[in-house]
Amino acid sequence: MNNEQPIIVGLDIGTTKIAVIAGRKNEFGKLEILGFGRANSNGVKHGQVLNIDETIKAIKTALENCYASNPNLEVNEVYVGIAGHHIKSLQTRGDIVRQNTEEEITQSEIDQLVADQYKTYIPAGDQIIDVIPQEFTVDNFQNITRPIGYGGVKLGANFHIITGDKNAIRNINRSVEKASLHTKDLVLQPLASSSAVMGQEDLEAGVAIVDIGGGTTDLAVFYEGILKHTAVIPFAGENITNDIKTGLGVLKTQAEQMKVQFGSALSNEAKANAYITIPGLRGMPAKEISVKNLANIIQARMNEILDFVTYHLKQVGLDNKMLNGGIILTGGGSQLKHLIQLTEYVTGLNARIGFPNEHLASGHIEELAKPTYSTCIGLILKGYDDYEHNRKQFDKDYKKVDVPDGLKKVMNGEEMEQEELVSEENMRRRKSLNNFWGRFKDGIIDLFKEEDKAF
Repeated sequence: MNNEQPIIVGLDIGTTKIAVIAGRKNEFGKLEILGFGRANSNGVKHGQVLNIDETIKAIKTALENCYASNPNLEVNEVYVGIAGHHIKSLQTRGDIVRQNTEEEITQSEIDQLVADQYKTYIPAGDQIIDVIPQEFTVDNFQNITRPIGYGGVKLGANFHIITGDKNAIRNINRSVEKASLHTKDLVLQPLASSSAVMGQEDLEAGVAIVDIGGGTTDLAVFYEGILKHTAVIPFAGENITNDIKTGLGVLKTQAEQMKVQFGSALSNEAKANAYITIPGLRGMPAKEISVKNLANIIQARMNEILDFVTYHLKQVGLDNKMLNGGIILTGGGSQLKHLIQLTEYVTGLNARIGFPNEHLASGHIEELAKPTYSTCIGLILKGYDDYEHNRKQFDKDYKKVDVPDGLKKVMNGEEMEQEELVSEENMRRRKSLNNFWGRFKDGIIDLFKEEDKAF
């Protein structure tokens, strides 16, 4: 019934995992997941592709797993997330004098204003990734969020421009292309995560999205409905794992396991008399690790990350109680025990965990509602944003992917509505569709059993 909507695919190239998720909006505007695959990532460090061959291999594996979950999918174009400490942002101002002052302002004039900002001077070696309008002005009218329909002589706006290193961008694009895919658009990861975990009321209240991934912690700050600030902090979950490995003299896999199973972001909450026994290497005696020591190491690094968050909030004058929505923690690293309490203590703002399930249709695999997949689901939502507003000149003649009719109805556990009499052929097709969804779900559940859910 909603085959008119395109299937949009998000590709999250992370430091610890690479995820591919295909989705399509249903008639209620909710996202139905039509395919999902993931793979361990080896060629990425701190959000940057350093080993292209390893990254290509991981993208292909994630893509194969996605096809295994839904053989009817055909993925050509993807929305790709970008992060890394090379990401910078700057504020600019742009104005145009209108030709037809008697007529109302149109979308094409706004597009022209945005396009002009791509000519902004930036340091050599950098490239503009995105230009985001903040608030518009029409003649003497200030703080207009949507100027279409207004009349006036001069149209202007403040812009948030996001730039990145040309080589880092080239490495991402090359990896995607060599995996036989086309990058439809590069999206800053904190903006993608924000789309997935933030509602309209958060946007109005003012909120800071803190996405703690494997290699980077991404920050996006919204105030009065406007994106005020973005930043990429080059410390995250993998730094915590390395700190545990060094501090306690254990293997990296053991450090990761301890962090996930026994880790806490507050040493005061850790039991003083609790110990973890680690088997000794090659006949050496077993090691006793104090849970309190483990929490001390985790808290030290998390404090550092949250200090960076506070620093960035101070930069834009939003470190006090002005953010009524507080801080939304998401990403794999947000699943650390007692992180909410530590965040509230360090920043002085309310905190909560952001899950991407608000935008997902019912009947989705529960694993995908974890904060780990916020960026990937946000990439699909960003793609739909482009499609619905036609901002990136979305190709209207997209190829329709052969996904079985009524899959969404099966996903929601409902019957398909049909006006005509249901023939035996239709009944057979419906039965095979139910089997298809069952196999699809089982395949994904098996996939998760096989992999370590590291963050």
